[in-house]
Amino acid sequence: MLEPLPLIAILTGVIALLFLLMGFGALRRGRFLKFTARTALGLLFLALAGGFATVTLGIQGYQSFTREDLAATIEVRPTGPQTFTAYVKFPDGRRDVFKLAGDQIYVDAHILKWNPLANVIGLHTAYELDRVGGRYVDLQAERDRPRTVYTLSEQKPVNMFDLRRRFAFLAPLLDAEYGSGTFLMADRPATLEVRVSTTGLLLRPVPTENSG
Repeated sequence: MLEPLPLIAILTGVIALLFLLMGFGALRRGRFLKFTARTALGLLFLALAGGFATVTLGIQGYQSFTREDLAATIEVRPTGPQTFTAYVKFPDGRRDVFKLAGDQIYVDAHILKWNPLANVIGLHTAYELDRVGGRYVDLQAERDRPRTVYTLSEQKPVNMFDLRRRFAFLAPLLDAEYGSGTFLMADRPATLEVRVSTTGLLLRPVPTENSG
């Protein structure tokens, strides 16, 4: 079953095509006024279809969430002084491995919160993990020591954050668009859960049998 937003894009595209066909039909019969009106309506619906399709592409890769969702599980394994490896597993089964430098592991995400009007057409609060990196506790070390940061997001033809910055017409649909980051010490082996809540991103250690 199609989601409401792509369905609306398809329907407006079909309506645009019908108006354009009727406009050309009127032109063949020499009815120039009807041709102008129907062509104008066809172009209007075509623009609407393009807008809905663009937004649909822009939110690809974002995951809807309710109160709190598991965005990833990370196994941290120290490999030396201020160096560690992060094994990242995503809910869809995708895995990545990152060699990081620092005292802490840092993760951030993009979060899109839509207005109730946008909820009607199938747009709900969504998130996409953006980056993972190493973070030093000492500020001078943060300036002088090696910096390591990697992307967690997948490549996509259109990104909703970029669209919002470029097109003002999306402003009434978005209640908020923001980045959220979190970090935790990475000086010992641990399994961490990256969770997204209505207040932002969280990193939580997964309790082990010996932790209690």
